Amino acid sequence: MSTKIILDCDPGHDDALAMMLALANPEIDLLAVTTSAGNQTPEKTLHNAMRLLTLMHHQEIPVAGGNRTPLLKPLETAGNVHGKSGLDGAELPEPDFDVQPLTAIELIAQTLRASADPVTLVVTGPMTNIALFLRVYPDLKAKIAQIVFMGGAMGLGNWTPSVEFNIYVDPEAAKIVLNAGIPLVMAPLNVTHKAQIMKPEIEAIGHIDNPVAHAFTGLLNFFEIYHENPKWGFQGAPLHDPCTIAWLLHPEWFQTEKMAVDVETAGELTRGETVCDYYELTGQPKNTEVLLNLNREAFIQLIADSLKTF
Repeated sequence: MSTKIILDCDPGHDDALAMMLALANPEIDLLAVTTSAGNQTPEKTLHNAMRLLTLMHHQEIPVAGGNRTPLLKPLETAGNVHGKSGLDGAELPEPDFDVQPLTAIELIAQTLRASADPVTLVVTGPMTNIALFLRVYPDLKAKIAQIVFMGGAMGLGNWTPSVEFNIYVDPEAAKIVLNAGIPLVMAPLNVTHKAQIMKPEIEAIGHIDNPVAHAFTGLLNFFEIYHENPKWGFQGAPLHDPCTIAWLLHPEWFQTEKMAVDVETAGELTRGETVCDYYELTGQPKNTEVLLNLNREAFIQLIADSLKTF
């Protein structure tokens, strides 16, 4: 049986790859896409999700836009990483279908009610929509099989010294989600920084002869530019968000540890830090399966093979 998912995302180059993996692999049944404000403004992330679905000829998938701001703090975006459009580097088609006349949380609720089986929520942006959904529709929590999310870090951050961007954008939302009592799988920077694609691998994708692969080659070439800064210590570009879908497809490729994870929301220097109790010091329940390592070569081959299906 395929894994039924809803993808809540803020496209974003790596969100685009996560969506592509979900669409290319029949083991995943993508029921709906909802968008959050994060990598770019809410108008742009919604538009980008629809452009991607048009590119990949999956206009049948319902799409809805989510909350325009984080729960408590002003919105901060990552245009320095993803460009003015949020998906700079490729010419993408304009959407040729309509957005749903619903909010993101309404579409999530509608999709869960319609599914005979529990549905996995895959979250590759800030958790604003999911936190609001859990507060507005608590009766539907039992319809969620698990939440698999890209976010957080156990140690170094990428936006402040100890805070990863997705959690930084809306730490209060992340805290609500992590304490909701739903099974959690977390793809933190510890694993996503190892999920690097190298320039020769991007060039190889460029030789795949279809429009989707050509578009993603342009996206990857742009995304790689930001990560060339020597301060990061990367050899290539880390592909954060597709780690969520790769884990659903091939959990055997990942090293994981079950631990208690919570979010700091009051620290002067650490607001948004995911506090991971690796050594079981707090006595809190182990609420999260944390991904820590992966088979990088198999992961990159999955991306290439998936692009060939288009």
